[in-house]
Amino acid sequence: MLNEHRSYQSLTGCNHEVVNHSAKEFVRGMVHTNGIDSVWALLKRGYYGVYHYMSVKHLHRYINEFSFRLDTAKESTMQFITMTVARMENRRLTYKGLIDIA
Repeated sequence: MLNEHRSYQSLTGCNHEVVNHSAKEFVRGMVHTNGIDSVWALLKRGYYGVYHYMSVKHLHRYINEFSFRLDTAKESTMQFITMTVARMENRRLTYKGLIDIA
């Protein structure tokens, strides 16, 4: 559920309802932007507070990390660690793979 900004109009594969922020409408029933605002806030905090730079080549990795953090926010710390380690298994990223521009 998103706002009325033009960039969202071409999205497919999702239920897209709008609230009209320009008319001071921020919520209508279950339609609001709180969820996506939280996603952007977490990503920006990670960018400014942790990474300071995110390369375009690896942007999908950063997005996946923050998506995983949001999806597992209700898990206990040990469950989160176990799930994180399980996702790392057999997924080696070598230095060459990290820096190669391809």
